[in-house]
Order: sequence, then structure tokens, then C-alpha cells
Amino acid sequence: MTRRDKAMIEKSLDLAFEFERYVSGRPELATKIPDKALIMFQVKDDEAFNRWSRRVVRRQAKAEQPVVQITITKMGPIRSRIEALKVERAA
Repeated sequence: MTRRDKAMIEKSLDLAFEFERYVSGRPELATKIPDKALIMFQVKDDEAFNRWSRRVVRRQAKAEQPVVQITITKMGPIRSRIEALKVERAA
């Protein structure tokens, strides 16, 4: 596996995590996704990722399996949910 493939996989996993969080707050969106559907992420202005994602989905999709395209058009800043922490030297 190439470094590029690893980066694309990481991006795809990040998008899947963010999408799950987004949908959990908007359950009506989940009803638009058929059972056993394969989700294909596309990102506005990231054609390299989009080509990679389409290629992966074409390889993984089974006959008659629905494919749902999720296009991410805008992302907010990455920030931690940690509100407080303590750093100390372990004994």
C-alpha cells in the first residue's frame, strides 16, 4: 500500500466519522440511505480524493447494491472536545 493510499484511507475514515456525527444529530437523513448501501464520499474541490473514492466504490460494490454519494461541500475547523485535562509525570 502506498503512502498516498494510506492518506486517502485516513481521509475517508475521518469523513465517515464526521458523517456519522452529523447524521446522529439529523436522524431524518438516515432514512434517505437504503439498507446495505455503500456510501461514497466526495469532497468539493478535491478531485484526487474523489477519483480515488469512486474507484474504491466501483471495486467494492456488489451487483444491485445501492450506492449513495455523500458530497461534503463545507467542513468546520477541527477541534478537540476535551474541555479540561491534567498533564503529569508518571512515577
